[in-house]
Amino acid sequence: MSDPLLTKRGTNGPLMRAASRANVMSLVSAPSRGVGAGPPPRTDQLSFDELGTPLRDTTFVVFDLETTGTRPGRDAITEIGAVKVRGGEVLGEFATLVDPGMPVPPQIVALTGITTAMLHDAPPISRVLPAFLEFAAGAVLVAHNAPFDTGFLRAVCSEHGYAWPKPAVVCTVRLARRVLSRQDTPNYRLSALAALFGASTTPNHRALVDARATVDVLHGLLELLGPLGVHSLEELIDYLPEVTPAQRSKRGLAAHLPERPGVYLFRGPSEEVLYVGTASNLRRRVRQYFTGSESRGRIREMVALAQRVDGIECAHALEAQVRELRLLAAHRPAYNRRSKNPHGSWWVALTEEAFPRLSVVRTVRDGALGPFRTQAAARLAADVLAGATGLRTCTQRIPVRAPSGRPCVLAELGRCGAPCAGLQSESEYSPGVNAVIDLVDGRSAAPLETALRQLETLAEARHFEQAARRRDELAVLVRAVDRAHRLSALAAIPELVAAAPDSSRGWEFAVLRYGRLASAGVARRGVAPMPVVEALVAAAETVDPGPGPLRGAPAEEVGLLLRWLTRPGVRLVRTAVPWAEPAHGAGGWESWLARVETAVSLEYTERE
Repeated sequence: MSDPLLTKRGTNGPLMRAASRANVMSLVSAPSRGVGAGPPPRTDQLSFDELGTPLRDTTFVVFDLETTGTRPGRDAITEIGAVKVRGGEVLGEFATLVDPGMPVPPQIVALTGITTAMLHDAPPISRVLPAFLEFAAGAVLVAHNAPFDTGFLRAVCSEHGYAWPKPAVVCTVRLARRVLSRQDTPNYRLSALAALFGASTTPNHRALVDARATVDVLHGLLELLGPLGVHSLEELIDYLPEVTPAQRSKRGLAAHLPERPGVYLFRGPSEEVLYVGTASNLRRRVRQYFTGSESRGRIREMVALAQRVDGIECAHALEAQVRELRLLAAHRPAYNRRSKNPHGSWWVALTEEAFPRLSVVRTVRDGALGPFRTQAAARLAADVLAGATGLRTCTQRIPVRAPSGRPCVLAELGRCGAPCAGLQSESEYSPGVNAVIDLVDGRSAAPLETALRQLETLAEARHFEQAARRRDELAVLVRAVDRAHRLSALAAIPELVAAAPDSSRGWEFAVLRYGRLASAGVARRGVAPMPVVEALVAAAETVDPGPGPLRGAPAEEVGLLLRWLTRPGVRLVRTAVPWAEPAHGAGGWESWLARVETAVSLEYTERE
């Protein structure tokens, strides 16, 4: 075949498709081909409004590849076959041989019957790939041993400059292992499953024939999943048989939740909060914990303990994310792993003494640099900053008069003026202190420039390993200063109102005060937005600014709001004071950081 062959068929396949005889309450009936007795029909199935994307309305592209070997990126595709189905009806087929640009190994010829001569006039993958991607666009990909087939597709997409569309993928091998036991089938090969489900075609290691057989296997497996409560695409993707019947019976805990964005809280036997999460659709997301696949053992344990699920409806996703952060800090749920300590950041601050040094602290104060997520990152930034400004790194307190210490090794190396030994006066020491203050306040980036000159000196002296280490350390400091300036600039604003367009051509509003979300709301399409804004501002939380660069706001919340504000399409409605970042901060170092990241990437590639 010299070109991809696309045909459309309007008839049903050989099986009575499970999807085609679905009703409102159930997608599939009990299996009728003797694959075990199957579980008895359930009475607690999903209602129609609780379905995600019903399987009967889902378009599947069931495909198979033949290749010259098993290594994506090194071996090549020799044949593609695919069948597009929806609701039990075959919508079309795609089949073509592919010129691999290399000889077909003898063992592959023996397996598939595809010879090098057969592929002489076949189109190359560069012609076949766009046609197949168009054929499969918007559909769920299905394959027997899907990681193998999708691995080759991803490799050729990357090779020929196509972005991988990231479709939902269903692997019939994996699905069969979760549905069928060894009593049902001796193995999970396509030939065995095709015989089990009475497929109309017998697999023969040719792409289209194997794809047709996989269609019959898929529908046979869907028939078995229907009585287990799997009725939607989301439940199919998430399906996990390790969920016990007792856990599945808890689906009713989500019945009262709205189909709106918000935050959900799982509560235990003593009303304790076990887990907090966010969702764009509260009811659908919570039900997935009881019907879907959850590979994390601690979450399965949490679901088994849960006695109730509370939901807090939110205006939009931003409000839900902020409420999640606050609830995590308030309740410290045992089964959440992140964001339980909103004020647990690290800061770099000058000590209050005659000859100040840089100290890594937990308690934020005015003039501190941060926040840092880890103590190690804060210490690294402090060391780089001290080296660039000449501040001492020893921890002893030095009196202003008659210091009696002895110079250390750093003084001998010229990295410290030795105020401890009286070799540097307070006035001589103060320029380094002022340089740190000016950098944190955004008035000057002189310490960064000094550190860069030190780095260049090392490179010129051909101390490349040391220079690379200093470069990476300086990059950490630059990123920290840049983030600190961005966060502190937002946290300094008494009130800011912003709007983002929603998916229905309405507006999502957020009222920010001193780096906190004070109010949130929406104006649906056709609703005048400014009266909504005035109502939100009038009802907004009163926020009193606290100490430190972030005015007492949690760093994670300020960072979350900053990311939302800088998304494409977000508009400022009004602000009490101009929102501006320092002109002489680290923002001008973006091009340098980009070069550093490129250099690090190249070095990593060379090592590999």
